Amino acid sequence: IVERLEFVLKSEQKKYDLKALELVAKLADGGMRDALSIFDQVVSSTRGHITYASVIENLNVLDYEYYFKLTDSFLRQSVPEALLIFDRILRNGFEAQYFVSGLSTHFRNLLVCKDPSTLSLLEVGPSVAQRYGQQAAQCSNDFLYKAIDISNGCDLSYRTSNNKRLLVELMLIKLCQLLAPVQVAPSVAP
Repeated sequence: IVERLEFVLKSEQKKYDLKALELVAKLADGGMRDALSIFDQVVSSTRGHITYASVIENLNVLDYEYYFKLTDSFLRQSVPEALLIFDRILRNGFEAQYFVSGLSTHFRNLLVCKDPSTLSLLEVGPSVAQRYGQQAAQCSNDFLYKAIDISNGCDLSYRTSNNKRLLVELMLIKLCQLLAPVQVAPSVAP
C-alpha cells in the first residue's frame, strides 16, 4: 500500500513523508481501496504536502506519541502527568475506550519488541518500530504483563461503568504505581 501511494504521489509530483503513508496504510488495515479513499481525503485537505502531522490532524487519529509519553510517565510514576495527558486526549475529541484499547496495543507492541524472534509481529513502520525498541528496553517483562492486564481489565469494564472517565483515570493511577516499591508494614510485638 505504501509503495502504491508513493507511486501516485511521485507521478503527481507531490511532497510526502514516508511515516504519513505508513499511517494511511495502517488505517486502511490492508485494504487498498480504503487506503486510496483515506489518501484522497488527506491529499485534498493538505494541498499537496502529506505529513504525518497532517494525516493525524485531518483524520483525527490518536498519535503513537501519546502512548510513548504516557508510558514514560508510568515509568517515572508520575500520576499528575498521566492524568494531564489523558485530559488532553479527551479535549482533542478522542473516545476514551478507543484510547484504552490503543494503550493495550501499545503495551503489546512493547512486549513484542522484547524478543528478536517476535519482532515480525510488530505492524508499524521502521521509525516507529525503532521508538518501540527504545522504550521496550526501559520496561521489564513483569511491568508489561501487569500493564496489559490492567489496561485490558479497564477495556472490559468500560462498557458497564457508570463513570467511564474515573475508570480510565484509576487505570492510569494503577499503571503509575506498578513500579512503586512495595511498602511492608513494620511488625508490631504482641
